[in-house]
Amino acid sequence: MDHGFHLDAGALSSADARAAAAVASRAFYDDVYFSFLFPRERARARALPLLFSGFTRHGGEHARLVAARDSKGAIVGIAAWYGPGHWPLPFADQLAQLPANVRALYRTPRALKVGATYLNAILKIHPKEPHWYLALIATEPAQQGRGVGRLLMDDGVELMKRDAVGGYLETQKEENLAFYHRFGYELKETVRPVPEGPPYYTMWKPAN
Repeated sequence: MDHGFHLDAGALSSADARAAAAVASRAFYDDVYFSFLFPRERARARALPLLFSGFTRHGGEHARLVAARDSKGAIVGIAAWYGPGHWPLPFADQLAQLPANVRALYRTPRALKVGATYLNAILKIHPKEPHWYLALIATEPAQQGRGVGRLLMDDGVELMKRDAVGGYLETQKEENLAFYHRFGYELKETVRPVPEGPPYYTMWKPAN
């Protein structure tokens, strides 16, 4: 069914970046990883918009930030893709994100420590072969199940076909594995950087 959604790969304005961060914050509010990182709901509600706004505003010149919009132009989904050789982010881009990350985490030292542990573990196993990396995908909760995620994923798959390379992503939710499998991804590794914390699932899509 056509719900009037369309993709917009143009540069995000400041207002659009904030709107995209808000969508991601709502989409990930009950996420198992962020719930572990910020067990207190008030702290999570404060931190997530800061973390995601730092990313949507300072994703770097090589980020392909794609917004899904409804028929009225409102952002209902967001995806961030990085092409071959463009992940991890250059130091300058990481530095640009730092103020938002510090504001999000300085009140919760435990979250800072745990987040760094997860990030380091994930970076160590990131594939070296050329690929398109899905760094972020989120859909407005009220619009989930209506084709927004499919539109965003199809866009990335076309990039992989164009460049004849594979694809890579991580997900914190086991129930997401079946969704990504529809686009040709297979489970690669299951990592648990913090023994008492939730696992991360890494997935790989071979080049066609």
